[in-house]
Amino acid sequence: MYSVLLVEDEDIIRKGIKHSVPWEEHNCIVIGEARNGIEGKDLIQKLNPNIVITDINMPVMDGLQMIAETKCQNDYVAIILTGYSDFEYAKEAIKNGVSDYILKPLNMEEIAETLERAALECKNISVLRKQNESVGELKNISLFCNTELKEASDDPVVEQILKIIAENYSKKITLTDLSDILHYSDRYINQKFQKALGTTVIEYLNRYRIQKALSFLQEDQIPISDIGWECGIGDYKYFNHVFKKYIGCSPKEYKIKIR
Repeated sequence: MYSVLLVEDEDIIRKGIKHSVPWEEHNCIVIGEARNGIEGKDLIQKLNPNIVITDINMPVMDGLQMIAETKCQNDYVAIILTGYSDFEYAKEAIKNGVSDYILKPLNMEEIAETLERAALECKNISVLRKQNESVGELKNISLFCNTELKEASDDPVVEQILKIIAENYSKKITLTDLSDILHYSDRYINQKFQKALGTTVIEYLNRYRIQKALSFLQEDQIPISDIGWECGIGDYKYFNHVFKKYIGCSPKEYKIKIR
């Protein structure tokens, strides 16, 4: 079971999500509730949930600040609740550690789809960590399944997405960017990609960037502090967090181990 924390200042919305979503069907369970970012931060540190669903605008501390102050120390899948007025803001937040978003007014089908993607991300990360722990030669770590990639190439839309990521991974890439290029909705793109590869576009993009980071660390031509930028992840603090999420150690520790 994947543990879920709900952070929402409006009781009716928070209780509505808690009691309306069939959590067990998605292998999830709600372990806590909070009414603002401060309460949410305390519960994240205390309960260490797998998934955090949070509103953006809340009293005392907003959801994005709560995520910024906890995600590097507590590894969880962050999902934000947002209204249409904050939609662009929400999409921008995705590149800062937010995995997904749910639009208000809430739609139970959309919540279920988002939760399914979050549970899948939790599962994928767990599998990757176990695989990496069993790899005798650290230089052979792979974050992809070649069989899946080969099968995905049969879908022209997915093949285009893979090509865009391969050619632009060092730049900012969002679902909106892909939507503008491919002329499909971001939800359709994500669903198409997930069906073919068993993971979301953002999750695949993170894996691709970390795979590149592994190559850079092995080549030893770029300072560790710059690799995050070269891979499109950003500053070292966030790069360190994402790298550790997939590899199980920091970039510096990995570099020492492969010497």
